[in-house]
Amino acid sequence: MSEEMRKTPIIFCDFDGTITTKDNIIAIMQYVNPPGWEEIKDDILAERVSIRSGVGKLFQLIPSSKKEEIIEFVLEQANVREGFQEFLQFVREHHIPLKIVSGGIDFFVEPVLKPFGITHSLYCNGSRFDQPTIHITWPHRCDSLCSNDCGCCKPTILRHYPSETYYKIVIGDSITDLQAAKEADEVFACGSFLLEKCRELSLKHSAFTSFHEVIHHLEARREEVIR
Repeated sequence: MSEEMRKTPIIFCDFDGTITTKDNIIAIMQYVNPPGWEEIKDDILAERVSIRSGVGKLFQLIPSSKKEEIIEFVLEQANVREGFQEFLQFVREHHIPLKIVSGGIDFFVEPVLKPFGITHSLYCNGSRFDQPTIHITWPHRCDSLCSNDCGCCKPTILRHYPSETYYKIVIGDSITDLQAAKEADEVFACGSFLLEKCRELSLKHSAFTSFHEVIHHLEARREEVIR
């Protein structure tokens, strides 16, 4: 029996840009358009500030009174990637644990996922609206092995599941998924950034554009990664 077959498969799936086809934080900022947000966004992408620091600063630009308006906006514009419902059915039928790991914020991530019956196994950032502007909380911070100040630290979450026990599959698209990909046994990449990094680092990976492709790949390797 191969080493893969002795392990229990577990899937860690990103939300923004993966389950949804575009980044909801950027969409929110473009919609509200608070002064100064683009400079903060550029600093995050250029890694001049950490993700936790930058995202916290972005939402501090938005009045807490806009909470319901933002939720309504996200629900109207969020486009869920093709095949996601079928993917959920597939992992449930095969009893594969699925964890949603998101750098997004609970107040808009949870409403998008609610129709799919995802009410637990969700890791994301929190929020408070008891101050004049939106305050982000960080229940899943980096452990002692990560110094990236991630906010919702995906590699830390993966390390909760011992590598000798679990075959870890990461599904993602962007810079927030890179460190998780390094911890994974296999990666599915739907964004050019993560795909190029997987190639550069020789990580075991597959490209996809719809969740139907992920299902097909897992089905083809049923005996290796599905018990």
